[in-house]
Amino acid sequence: MSPQFQGILAMIGACTIWGLSPIYYKLLKDVPPLELLAHRTLWSLVVFASILAMQGKLARLRAALGSARAVVVIAFAALMISANWYLFIFSVQQGHVTQTSLGYYMFPLVAVLIGTVVLGEKLKPLQWFAVALAVVAVVQLTIGLGVAPWISLTLAATFGLYGLVKKQLTVGPMVSVTAEVLVLSPIALCWLAVVHGRGDGVFGTDFGTSALLMFSGFLTALPLILFSAAAQRVNMVTVGLLQYINPTLQFFCAVVLFGEALNTFQLAAFGLIWTALALYSGQSVAQERARRRSVMTSAAEFPR
Repeated sequence: MSPQFQGILAMIGACTIWGLSPIYYKLLKDVPPLELLAHRTLWSLVVFASILAMQGKLARLRAALGSARAVVVIAFAALMISANWYLFIFSVQQGHVTQTSLGYYMFPLVAVLIGTVVLGEKLKPLQWFAVALAVVAVVQLTIGLGVAPWISLTLAATFGLYGLVKKQLTVGPMVSVTAEVLVLSPIALCWLAVVHGRGDGVFGTDFGTSALLMFSGFLTALPLILFSAAAQRVNMVTVGLLQYINPTLQFFCAVVLFGEALNTFQLAAFGLIWTALALYSGQSVAQERARRRSVMTSAAEFPR
């Protein structure tokens, strides 16, 4: 099996886990979102720290948090990902998986927009058109429903800002995520202490629920490990295209498994977003092919 095929399988595995994760959070619908988020943070820290310890890389956490600037960057990344996690958990429990699916479909376009505004990245005309279609989708959904799709927009924005901040980090993904949950863990511990102190904590009251809460660490770690493996073996265009498996499976969970209704405005928004993603992805594939041809031409003209 070639390294590239291994990477594709790893990416499919990561996105499948992310896409089907609403099923897991539905099983814990009786656990308050903040309590569930606190457990996810702490058990993720246990899993990530254990992996780094087995790899002999725990000392890299000190480097990741070795300066005031690094701490600020890690803290902001932790704030963005915790807000994203919380909103996702809340939305699943409240029956808004359709909106989470739309948010993760919108994420690549929001990320492109953030990159253009913050990093000064240049877009091709077709990519601008794709972003414009996404804006039209949001506007028509807002007018049709009488309220902006805040869940979708916030999920896309927080994940986009999280990705932007991660560009500033020089440590690997496993070390950076461990540092993020390490920063969040004191808050998570304090919240669980308050919850259990007033007698409302669910952990320890039921074996099944407690086991599911502990499993949240593994559920967070495994797709990240698979994603990291995929990123090392597959070009970023392929990674970007395969990422659409995640919101597609979320959409499947929402409509088929959970029976969430879709109205005309939502269907129109999804149609516009899907069209925008098709245009954007097509442009990305074309650019990657052009880059490869350029590299091959240069190699032919200037052989070693």
